[in-house]
Amino acid sequence: MARPSKVIKRQMAVCIALCIMTAGAHADTASEEIGYLIESIGQSGCAFVRNGKNHSAPDAADHLRLKYRRGKAYANSAEQFISRLASKSSMSGKLYYMRCDGEENQKTGEWLTERLEAFRKNRGNES
Repeated sequence: MARPSKVIKRQMAVCIALCIMTAGAHADTASEEIGYLIESIGQSGCAFVRNGKNHSAPDAADHLRLKYRRGKAYANSAEQFISRLASKSSMSGKLYYMRCDGEENQKTGEWLTERLEAFRKNRGNES
């Protein structure tokens, strides 16, 4: 088999560098979005229903920060964070709910997805 030319080696190196840079940018975006989602819950003023018990918004944010720290490998995007870590108890399997004054209970996954969509839309408008 013929050895790759210097040009091909250079092109491969550039491709690898671009892949690494893109992956890093994606990780930064995911971390930013997940941080925003956790803060949104923490500042919501809503009760967070976990395993049938109400928890304060700041306690909910702390709980999700802990789950994210421990389960970061399972959440490479904000969508994965929502579906894999922030929607239900990993112990009981029970769904989490947001209980906000004057509104019907909403599944936390749906609540977070709405905020993520709004965040992305607003971020796109800042360009």
